[in-house]
Amino acid sequence: MRNNPAEIAAKVAEKFRRSAAIAAQEGILPYKSAEGKWITSPYDGNSWWTGGFWPGLMWQLYAQTKDEQFKTEALRAEGLLTAEFRAFRYLNHDVGFMYLLSCGAHDKLIGDEQAALDTLHAANLLMGRYSPVGYIRAWNEKHKMGYAIIDCMMNLSLLFRASRMTEDPRFEKVARLHADMTMREFIRENGSVAHIVEFDPETGARVGEVAGQGYALGSSWSRGQAWGLYGFTLAYMNTKDARYLETAQRIAAYFIAHIREDGLTDSDFCQPAGEMRIDNMAGAIAACGLIELEKLTGCAAYREAAERMLDGMIDHCCDFSENILGILTHCTASYHDDGAGRHNNITYGDYFFTEALAKLSGTDPMLWI
Repeated sequence: MRNNPAEIAAKVAEKFRRSAAIAAQEGILPYKSAEGKWITSPYDGNSWWTGGFWPGLMWQLYAQTKDEQFKTEALRAEGLLTAEFRAFRYLNHDVGFMYLLSCGAHDKLIGDEQAALDTLHAANLLMGRYSPVGYIRAWNEKHKMGYAIIDCMMNLSLLFRASRMTEDPRFEKVARLHADMTMREFIRENGSVAHIVEFDPETGARVGEVAGQGYALGSSWSRGQAWGLYGFTLAYMNTKDARYLETAQRIAAYFIAHIREDGLTDSDFCQPAGEMRIDNMAGAIAACGLIELEKLTGCAAYREAAERMLDGMIDHCCDFSENILGILTHCTASYHDDGAGRHNNITYGDYFFTEALAKLSGTDPMLWI
């Protein structure tokens, strides 16, 4: 890697010492940054699915620096998230993202009985979304009753954690059933993945794909590829089921083949030639999965690809100035702008960028396991 990951990680920590203090003063969960200000979630208040990445980022920085400021900020943010248990109707399959990186990280890193109970509370909510016809329901709207989503592969880590915490196999069984369905119904022959698949909620029969946040129906939304790549890697790490590792490697081969020459990541790998849509969040997520794949398989090409993307982000899309309060720029929530941000700094881009640097510099607390 051309850039020194430990040196970049130290710069990240230094910038967030200032910007975390601003978030604490404002009493918010940051979603993105622009013009030197934090901006909160575009929808659903603190129940918006990305809320866990801010405390997760703080725990990553605490593991790296042991700076009490980051722990204090992580705990403040956790309180905002646990209050959302009472706003039940807004919570969905993304309780894994929200609570594994907040309550789960809290319990894992410093031990806390209430944080452990809150982690199990979230796991039971995710369990309750499993339909006996074979999938974890993604969202709550009636017309989306049959929707399942590739992102949920990452949320399964909450269920694997719950089984270990309780020695109750039900959580892991549901995670495996959903992962098996995803492997069968989402992964295409060429290693690309569908974003959303709709099922008949009565029978479980596959109705078809939904375009979701990608360019078009049947295209390859890059962040969906990254969720699948890292999600199946984590599923293997949790189960040692070789089928999950093979699936992660298939997705990884497809992803690596589409990395841009500059190391950045297109928002959709099927977007029109010359279309400027970058999503560095996808690259950062994929980099985390690829680094773990290299550890699992010994294949140096995975780490080389991760480092190429990280170098590209550092060289072209990291802003350590005071123009923004975060760091990673050119993060795109959806190919067709849905109001959640295009070519912005978005907090979960910073989270995965920081996690990838931590993996390379030896400080990653492995919050997903």
